[in-house]
Amino acid sequence: MSAALLIDILLWGSVFGVGLIAFRRGPPVFKASLREGSMDFINIVPRIALGVIGSGYIAAIIPQEVISGWLGPDSGWLGVATAVVAGAATPGGPVIGFSIGTVALKSGGGVPQVVAYVVAWALFAFQRVILWEIPFMPARFVWFRCAVSVPFPFVAAAIAMVIGKP
Repeated sequence: MSAALLIDILLWGSVFGVGLIAFRRGPPVFKASLREGSMDFINIVPRIALGVIGSGYIAAIIPQEVISGWLGPDSGWLGVATAVVAGAATPGGPVIGFSIGTVALKSGGGVPQVVAYVVAWALFAFQRVILWEIPFMPARFVWFRCAVSVPFPFVAAAIAMVIGKP
């Protein structure tokens, strides 16, 4: 069984399981959950489409020599550090962050560098920290969280280097 099939089975199984829980709670809960789930699906599909198309434009704009030079497998720890800075500076949600990571990987980026990029984006996306975290949490706590999280992209890259190509 391939990993993709296993992931599909797990995802659809969890959807079925949550649907069953909502059904057992009663028709009003089940109808409300179907309505909200459908609206979430309708709202996310255009974002995914724009992210995929946008990543294609990014791939066309940025020359492969730049990506393979700065983030290529031979760039080493300097490439990992560059990827961490680029990940923290990348605006947008998961559709953008993961799409850019995919483009970098297909354009000659090294696996450890792209892993560091995605982990840094997930931890430090600058616009999210400024627009979402600081207004809702004490700024001191947010900056402490960011400072404590600094090693994680480097650790993820080191693990990817040890394991090799996933």
